Amino acid sequence: MLPNVIVDFFSQHQNLLWVMVVVIDLSATLLLYRLYGKIGLYAIIVLDIMLSNLQGPKLITIFGLETSLGLILYAGIYFATDLLSEKYGHKEANRAVMIGFATSALVVLMISFSLIFDPSPNRVIAANTHDALTTLFGFTPHFVFGSLFVYLVSQHLDVWIFHKIKEKTQGRHLWLRNNASTMLSQMVDTALYTLIVWWPLFLQTQPDIATDVAFWMALQLGMAKYVFKVLIAMIDTPFIYWARGWDLSRKDRELTAPHSS
Repeated sequence: MLPNVIVDFFSQHQNLLWVMVVVIDLSATLLLYRLYGKIGLYAIIVLDIMLSNLQGPKLITIFGLETSLGLILYAGIYFATDLLSEKYGHKEANRAVMIGFATSALVVLMISFSLIFDPSPNRVIAANTHDALTTLFGFTPHFVFGSLFVYLVSQHLDVWIFHKIKEKTQGRHLWLRNNASTMLSQMVDTALYTLIVWWPLFLQTQPDIATDVAFWMALQLGMAKYVFKVLIAMIDTPFIYWARGWDLSRKDRELTAPHSS
């Protein structure tokens, strides 16, 4: 899809590629917000949760640490909910969290049905596509329900902490509530995901390893992911300050007002 010269360059500069993708995701959030107001933030939350689930199983090495590719977009969700919290209040932020949850659950359900269909026996590509989809989306129940549970807990906690800090500081120190809410909720998210998803997954996929070894592997991965989540939270701080000054109330009214025929 991309020109070979770009692919070749970034294949040799993976750390730079990671930073660029983080900035692109945060910039895309601001662009959709600028164009479509809070509806744009709903859209980016749904988009990021879908893509992060798709990219989650792909493990990469950035700055010498093994981590999941999906955490870039997953961490971006916290930026969008914090921006919703700052501009529209906790009810709108929690509504966006539930929209992301419902969409994710529906996608998992529909993909699960799609995997039941047998591929056409007349085309080799049909079997190859079926195998690829099974590899990507052959979710186990604990993976599905664990992921959805962790998402709900951490996202609602993020919104709650954000508004508690905003209340205590009387609306001052946006940088504090933006970073503290994300870092604390992501700490809970990482701990729960390590225990509920990664640890059982390592035991399932590598049955020959001891339980404590699988736990240590999951813990190492979780700790590395948390480091990157904190880094993304720090990077998104100037972005949320930039967007806070935009007055998009007119755009929100135009996009949500009923249209007469």
